[in-house]
Amino acid sequence: MTTARERQPLGGQPLVRRRLVVRGTVQGVGFRPFVHGLAHELGLSGHVVNLAGGVVTEVEGTPEPVQAFCERLTTAPPPLAVIASVSQLNLPVAGSAGFAILPSEPGAGHTGVPPDAAVCADCLAELADPADPRHRHPFITCTHCGPRFTVVTGLPYDRPRTTMAAFPLCERCAVQYADPADRRFHAQPVCCPACGPRLRLERDGAVTVHGDADAVTQARALLAQGAVLAVKGVGGYHLSCDASDEDAVGRLREAKERGGRPFAVMVADLETARGLAPVSEAEAQLLSGPRAPVVLLRRTTLSTRSAWSTRSTGPTVPLAPSVCPGSPDIGVMLPYSPLHRLLFGLPGDPPGPRVLVMTSGNRSGEPIVTDDAEAAARLSGTADARLAHDRPIHVPCDDSVVRVRADGSVLPLRRSRGYVPEPLPLPFEVPPTLAVGGDLKSVFCLASGRSAWLSQHIGDLGGLAAAGALSRAADHLTHLTGIRPEVFVADKHPRYRSAAWARERAGGRPLRLVQHHHAHVASAMADAGLDGTAPVIGVAFDGTGYGDDGAVWGGEVMLADYTGYRRCAHLAYVPLPGGDAAVRNPYRMALAHLRAAGIPWDDALPAVAACAEGELHLLARQLERRVACVPASSMGRLFDAVSSLAGVCHRAGYEAQAAMELEAYAARGVAGCGRPYAFALCGGEAAGDGGAAGDRPCLIDPAPVLRAVVADVRAGTPVEAVAARFHLAVADAVLAVCTAVRRRSGAGTVALTGGVFANAVLEEACSRRLAESGFTVVRHRRVPCGDGGLALGQLLVAARAGDHAQTPAARGCEEGGDHVPGSARQSGRG
Repeated sequence: MTTARERQPLGGQPLVRRRLVVRGTVQGVGFRPFVHGLAHELGLSGHVVNLAGGVVTEVEGTPEPVQAFCERLTTAPPPLAVIASVSQLNLPVAGSAGFAILPSEPGAGHTGVPPDAAVCADCLAELADPADPRHRHPFITCTHCGPRFTVVTGLPYDRPRTTMAAFPLCERCAVQYADPADRRFHAQPVCCPACGPRLRLERDGAVTVHGDADAVTQARALLAQGAVLAVKGVGGYHLSCDASDEDAVGRLREAKERGGRPFAVMVADLETARGLAPVSEAEAQLLSGPRAPVVLLRRTTLSTRSAWSTRSTGPTVPLAPSVCPGSPDIGVMLPYSPLHRLLFGLPGDPPGPRVLVMTSGNRSGEPIVTDDAEAAARLSGTADARLAHDRPIHVPCDDSVVRVRADGSVLPLRRSRGYVPEPLPLPFEVPPTLAVGGDLKSVFCLASGRSAWLSQHIGDLGGLAAAGALSRAADHLTHLTGIRPEVFVADKHPRYRSAAWARERAGGRPLRLVQHHHAHVASAMADAGLDGTAPVIGVAFDGTGYGDDGAVWGGEVMLADYTGYRRCAHLAYVPLPGGDAAVRNPYRMALAHLRAAGIPWDDALPAVAACAEGELHLLARQLERRVACVPASSMGRLFDAVSSLAGVCHRAGYEAQAAMELEAYAARGVAGCGRPYAFALCGGEAAGDGGAAGDRPCLIDPAPVLRAVVADVRAGTPVEAVAARFHLAVADAVLAVCTAVRRRSGAGTVALTGGVFANAVLEEACSRRLAESGFTVVRHRRVPCGDGGLALGQLLVAARAGDHAQTPAARGCEEGGDHVPGSARQSGRG
């Protein structure tokens, strides 16, 4: 039916005109050229322009192609575009001719800076084509790939406000930059060998090789000879060496003071990756996609305690044993920058390493190095040479790390390059807020309205350098988003550096404090898009979190929403002897757990044998007198204890080493391990008690598990079986407690969160048992389950506290008490 908004041309269909406003990450990703091309393909007239509210398009034509345009606008956008919303409005027909890209209006707001993206297939083809002007150009890029977030210095996002401002476009690049039909239209980092940055190779503080081709050739030769190379990448320096060279890997490990922490590797191609570990279709898509994270691939066979075999679906690839000793996984990434691709060589180049260690360019506990002068100073004793260039890195951004689950879903373990600064949707409106997360795996969250921005991975806040990196990252993201925080949020731990930083930065603005594990549960809820109208059963397992009673928490089951929580169950307290000393030495946790369970310290047990005789006597007195022994309900520390009891790991050179190595054995033994061990549930409703006892938290007592572990170790049971039985026992305990909480509260959704759930064996066992028992299981998919996702939960808890400023929830948020979720108050306080 023809309306006033339609015009009937002679002998044809009526014309219609439609206005579309697209919001999201649609600037700097080729969105306007995409719209231009789509309109021309469909024979439509009109225009597209950047405005403050987003990308605005008006198209005019007959109804069928206009409808096709509207559908294809969202179903097949450019690779880097992230569309948050599209609104449409019918307009009167204007009778326009042709389709134009209009200049952005002065003062038009930005619509979202995209993350850095891996080099695309078109650019790789040009890189390898001797006839192409950009053949072997280490900085080749286009609208669909290349650096974005790490080169932006200001807004709106335009070349003068990037670190490419110092490189004026040559005539050929300028023509491509200005042509809407070209792949490089308004690609801000575009350049070529005539006008782009230059590589150089530095040794002993002096430049030894100038020029892209010669520098790459010499760098490849050094890697093949066993050198350790500092390579300036997209978001910072990497330290790299041949991953098959045990001597080179060992020297790098020692120089970086990395202990036994696994190294990530970069491989030449997917075929090489398949020679290291099986690669699923979902993993292959992630590895070769624009985000290009480090993907943790599960290895096949544990041949010794310190080395895994690499037998897999591809050709066998030699790997030095010290690349990732004792780890069940190997972190793999593909070359995501053209410079990385050149390090592996192009067709016709001499053979070189097919697998390179590619680890962050820093010393242990320090932020990643981005500045050239700083690299010369901080990496001088670590790298034999530096492959550098003259394009500045404005924002440091480490590689992201993810795991793909059996069902194909993704668990981010470190969300950084390729993901930041992509916004996350929030389940409700929040005021302008900055939440600072924790002290380990530092990531902050900036939010306003219904959108939140997590920062890149900053690292551990252990020194002035890290605090400075946090301040610079906060300033940059505040500038990009335009959000000026009115509220600050931090962890309740009284000695967290992040909380002190937030207090200083707040400058009199409100600072709200949120309990660590409540924030974890809220983060999982937000990740799943839950609005908090119904409480969830939050299972928050990690290594350390400050509890409301001053103890170390970490084995928590809570009935929670965003306004508060009730502690329904927790792992029974055990003394943490010496604090960090117990974390570094899992045998100390094993001995503390044995004593708490009433099990004698038998010299035949590996954990007892690992403790020197003098220390054994001192530890006994320390535990007896409770000197420097904070009570802990930490599930992470229980994993450490069992790892040492089973003889797997007695001294941890890095965080979670003992648990990771225990998981490696469990992964091999879980299929046929026999009957799992069993925890005792004591007190509270979960134990079957009624009356007043049901109002107290249930204690998850590990004593029966520890006695069974000791019996199996004494009987010579294979470590694989011991590890698997323990993992499945934890999963059984989770099911038992959640079932009891559901029976009493009616809650049927369980959120699995906290760093312990980075353990794939445990997460899968818990998820399977809960789902089979009728629970809805919430698992992290967009933010890390560990402290890298903590800030998102802190922010939403604080926002709800602000919404109910006079309620017990607000007091719980700011003053340290737990709070019963509104729909679960009949259960009483924990």
